[in-house]
Amino acid sequence: MTDGGSIQAVQQLRQLERELSLKQMQIQRLLNITQAINNNMSADDLFNMYKEFLRFEMGMSKVLLLIKEVDHWTVAVQSNLDQIYTPEQLIPILKKLLNLYTVKQTDDPRLHEFDIVIPVYHKEQPISYALVTVANKEDLYHKIQFIQTITNIIAVAIENKRLFRNQMEQERMNKEIELAREVQSLLIPQSLPKYPHFELSSIYKPHYNVGGDYFDYLPIGEDRYLICLADISGKGVSAALLMSNLQANLRQLARQYSDIEKLVVLLNEAVYALTGGDRFLTLFIAEVNPKAGHIHYINCGHISPILYHDNQVEYLSKGCTVLGAFDQLPFIEHGRIPIGTPSLLLVFTDGLTDLVNASNQFFEIENLERFVCKYHDESAAEFNRRLMNELENFKGSQTFPDDITVLTCKIDPNAVS
Repeated sequence: MTDGGSIQAVQQLRQLERELSLKQMQIQRLLNITQAINNNMSADDLFNMYKEFLRFEMGMSKVLLLIKEVDHWTVAVQSNLDQIYTPEQLIPILKKLLNLYTVKQTDDPRLHEFDIVIPVYHKEQPISYALVTVANKEDLYHKIQFIQTITNIIAVAIENKRLFRNQMEQERMNKEIELAREVQSLLIPQSLPKYPHFELSSIYKPHYNVGGDYFDYLPIGEDRYLICLADISGKGVSAALLMSNLQANLRQLARQYSDIEKLVVLLNEAVYALTGGDRFLTLFIAEVNPKAGHIHYINCGHISPILYHDNQVEYLSKGCTVLGAFDQLPFIEHGRIPIGTPSLLLVFTDGLTDLVNASNQFFEIENLERFVCKYHDESAAEFNRRLMNELENFKGSQTFPDDITVLTCKIDPNAVS
């Protein structure tokens, strides 16, 4: 073999040794990163491992890594750069660079600090960009290939962490919803009274199975009944806890005080003490005495119920502000209405009038008033059955946009017990 041939053979051997050493180092680094991912290393530690590897083992003097989040980009690594970069500066440019390994070929000053852009794609969509400046250009092609591989691994690992967090959050929310649903099922009356002179019937459709509506009734004396319907701000466990607190206070106070004004004042104090004014509720509360023939009510910021009596419709609006917004109610009005003929009281939440059909028309209060005038002679249960059919026909294929709760009360002072 000639001297030239020997030199060439030595050079080839050394090249093979370098490539082998690089491959061994790459395999070891892949093992290290895979082990770190399996050990659930934090995202910050993964990014730091990535940065140190690119700088000190891949010979990249400057490193910038952009990672795609759900609906935005974030800078995950900035190392040894002359300035601070933001995704808003770079992403519009980088999306135009479609080559797998894009050597900078633009005069855009926002890229002047980098030599190479390495995009990583998932299903033809970019999920990360690595921008590097090369200090050691030896075996550059193999290095860039490996940087793309390791960047892909890091990006996918971070995406998996995000998906796992989302899954855990969804499971937590599902458990919260289930807990709230169980609490609500215990709070909502499972049966309502049906007597010749007094009948109650309800429609209760919480949005997404958990809502902020609450209704109740309590016998508070001979032929005297306390009925109420509340719309609590918020949803989920927080609304269910406030609902539970409302029920506990209402039932305790109703045993001590027969005056509904006193009840409302104390309920407001209880809600404010619990929420500090951050949460509130609307409430309609009424004492119904069917045999004596009267309704005594207070409307606490609630949508006005409809009372059909003596061949006319009356809206029950007298009352006060919502409960829980102020430590003391600024004013309270009472409503007292004599009932001498069979009458129908319809109490409902605003989810009823927020219902929208396919033509984007609301189920307005006028629709409800006409319905009350047409079917006021029906029993409370039959009235609600017809009303539910009316709502289903009105909305068609549209969904219920909010909680819908209806409490229908039939009063007949002339009925024989």
